[in-house]
Amino acid sequence: MRTIVRWEIRKYLRNPAYWIGLALVALGIYQQVSPYLGVHYFTEQDAEAAAEIPIADSDIMEGVIPTTDENQRREVWEEHLQTTFQTAYGMTAEETRALIAEMKGMDIARMVDYLEEHYAYLGAMREYEFITRYRKGTAEEVNAYLDRRLQDKSFSWYFSRKYADFASLFLLFFAVVLLSVLFLQDTRKNTYELLHTKPIPAIEYVTGKAAGGFLICAMALMALNVIFYGLCLAGTRDTGFEVHLYDFLVSTAIYILPNMLMVVCVYELTALLFQNPLPAVPVLLLYIIYSNMGSRNAEGLYGYYGRPLAIMVRFPGEFFEITPPPMFLLNQVFLILASAVILLLSVWIWKRRRL
Repeated sequence: MRTIVRWEIRKYLRNPAYWIGLALVALGIYQQVSPYLGVHYFTEQDAEAAAEIPIADSDIMEGVIPTTDENQRREVWEEHLQTTFQTAYGMTAEETRALIAEMKGMDIARMVDYLEEHYAYLGAMREYEFITRYRKGTAEEVNAYLDRRLQDKSFSWYFSRKYADFASLFLLFFAVVLLSVLFLQDTRKNTYELLHTKPIPAIEYVTGKAAGGFLICAMALMALNVIFYGLCLAGTRDTGFEVHLYDFLVSTAIYILPNMLMVVCVYELTALLFQNPLPAVPVLLLYIIYSNMGSRNAEGLYGYYGRPLAIMVRFPGEFFEITPPPMFLLNQVFLILASAVILLLSVWIWKRRRL
């Protein structure tokens, strides 16, 4: 098995396409995570400049913080309603002010019912939750929020999860292209028949090929970890934020490596079933789309909440508010178990073909 693993690793490392693909993946990840390297403590000038940027296009870098005060949430909601009724309903400023005054004594639930009943304002509660969750803070509020979020966790804890989010996405496409040639040579007619005449135990061949593909992906991931750990260090040297390499290692080990293992195993099973690994490409692309699909939670808010056996763990949303999807850890364990079952099935198929 070691010989097979070493051969696969050398084959990939000697291929310029591997390094070109790795460079493209690194560039794609950098374009997505580089804004978070600009997180810093705010000055009054920063807050004034950030106020000009729409909140929909903003994060903590532009002074966006969670709205924890219900009175502030209501003020944001009422301002939004005035703008909406003037633009979408053609009401005048006086009419919108009168409408807001009419709803002053109502709580949010009653206000939502009133809007849906009298103005057919459907989805008002979902809109309220989305619009008022965050607001632009003053310099003092932003800095106090930064201190709270960085009190128990390092900056790299948050950054490594945003990095894992996009690294998972780009590396999956990288792996789909890269691993398509893992079994291509072996499944050619003459080679395939010749391999079955060799005294290679089925389990050694199957696990050796899978280990070779998995390790070459893991090596690419390790190189990316070092690159972005260095970028994180450089980007935070003036802020004093804590940065640890193990945050990157833990994030990628939990959120990415089980997904890579599943991709390798799907390729192996496909190659042995069809004597050609290429049919796995459209299957894996659909698998990625399935894994990346969002849904609505119990409150009706649309977002990423994870899917069973998904090969992608996403961390959308604001930088300091990231949370993994519910039951993600159980899902990652299931991926490892499913990969083991696929490997055992591949061993059985290889033995059957030999007979």
